[in-house]
Amino acid sequence: MSQNTSGSSSTNYSNAQNSSSTSGGNNENQVLTRSRLQDLVREVDPNEQLDEEVEELLLQIADDFIESTVNASCQLAKHRQATALDVTDVQMHLERQWNMWIPGFGTDELRPYKRAPVTEAHKQRMALIRKQMKKF
Repeated sequence: MSQNTSGSSSTNYSNAQNSSSTSGGNNENQVLTRSRLQDLVREVDPNEQLDEEVEELLLQIADDFIESTVNASCQLAKHRQATALDVTDVQMHLERQWNMWIPGFGTDELRPYKRAPVTEAHKQRMALIRKQMKKF
């Protein structure tokens, strides 16, 4: 990644589109390699072994996810008529499509915590608990 004048990381999105579409099954272009996948599995459970078919499937899913993320991010950059893919393009895609927020990239702003909506059943249970607590 290169630095542009605004200080955020960016790369030319036409190069990113070309490199993502040529990744195929080539090990040198893969972000997640078979050995790295095995290391990740060992971190979770040292006794776990993946079948070869499972490894292939997980590697393919990771490649597909990365390719779709790069392509969608490039479309966002193109939509805003930019010549460079910015971190905010990737962040926007991940947040909108996958409800993912990767802290530490792009802006340093603190994201407000989103409270989960309270259901009616929960409100009724809490009211019952409060009522019972008042008796004591």
